[in-house]
Amino acid sequence: MTTPWQRTADGANLLGPDGSLGVTIFEEITTLANRHQAINLGQGFPDEDGPAELSRMAQEAIAGGQNQYAPGKGILELRQAVANHQERFYGLIPDPDTEIVITTGATEAIAAAILALTGPGDEVLTFEPFYDSYGAMIGLSGASHTTVPLLAPDFMPDLAALENSFSQRTKMVIVNNPHNPTGAVFPEAVLTEVVRLAVKYDAVILTDEVYEHLTFGPRHIPVATLPGAAERTLTISSAGKTFSFTGWKVGWISGPADLVAAARTVKQFLSYSSGTPFQTAIAAGLRMDESFFTGAAATLRRKRDILSEGLRAAGLDVLTSHGTYFINADTAALGITDATALARRLPELIGVAAIPVAVFCHPEGAQRTRSLLRFAFCKREEVLEQAAGRLATLKDKL
Repeated sequence: MTTPWQRTADGANLLGPDGSLGVTIFEEITTLANRHQAINLGQGFPDEDGPAELSRMAQEAIAGGQNQYAPGKGILELRQAVANHQERFYGLIPDPDTEIVITTGATEAIAAAILALTGPGDEVLTFEPFYDSYGAMIGLSGASHTTVPLLAPDFMPDLAALENSFSQRTKMVIVNNPHNPTGAVFPEAVLTEVVRLAVKYDAVILTDEVYEHLTFGPRHIPVATLPGAAERTLTISSAGKTFSFTGWKVGWISGPADLVAAARTVKQFLSYSSGTPFQTAIAAGLRMDESFFTGAAATLRRKRDILSEGLRAAGLDVLTSHGTYFINADTAALGITDATALARRLPELIGVAAIPVAVFCHPEGAQRTRSLLRFAFCKREEVLEQAAGRLATLKDKL
């Protein structure tokens, strides 16, 4: 009989073969990066703050006494701003009173939705590689975690395999789009098939869209805008990635009132509420001119291209990222089959840190992605240029 913490750890690939708790690869690589003064392109957080006017608003809110509990479902101004954002960009019109709840980042939103709607005997389907939070929460819920592979080089699913991954026990399908860790942005054909299958098997769709404004070419299509999807789709997003304030931990869920109420019921016993002085600032951020959002994506695209050049100079096969903070590179081009072992060497070898994609997979998926490394390019351009220069020396140092 496993305990909840063991199921959580196992779902996130943190249990050793003997059942002991292991150190996360993120912690391990960060420790190595610090030891060797390496440029850490492992974890996905920016190294510069977002808009100064939003920081100033948060500071003014603290000074003005907005330091007590926000309402459990979030301050009305932010819920209205989320509703207006969904209408402005996507034509969706959620009710801010019953169809939106503010959460402690997307992480809590994911946890609340999975724990509210799935449990023992259910299956929850994700694409693979998958963000580790999904595996952890599916494990905690007691549901079974099933996957459908995203296939390099474009990280699209085989639609027949997608259909075969559904079953009568599929209670929820989680769609992370744009996708971490692959950088894929799913086209309408893939998303439409997800909706068709969710309808066929009466599954809830949980869609994690935290990188919705950070795409490089392809258009982001919210699942909830597709025919037949709205009544069964919970949409998650957050302020962290869009505005480069990951430490503020302000996220939200929107969708049908009954599904939002279920998630809110669990959420109120996780954090109840948080981030009161930040919520007004994020409401202002969501009202910013469209040029802010397109400019943020253009800046990030430029950073992607700088790092891509360095990875190619290193002799790696670069798998183009169409969105998110991340790009993947295939070390097989250098004759390497174990990217995890290489990731542990890179900080000392060339002074750059990355994360192996295999850690975002179950064992079979880890074999399929064993030569891939994920790099984060959400850093200052001068840092990325320095990293690119170091990467260019890799071939000679192996």
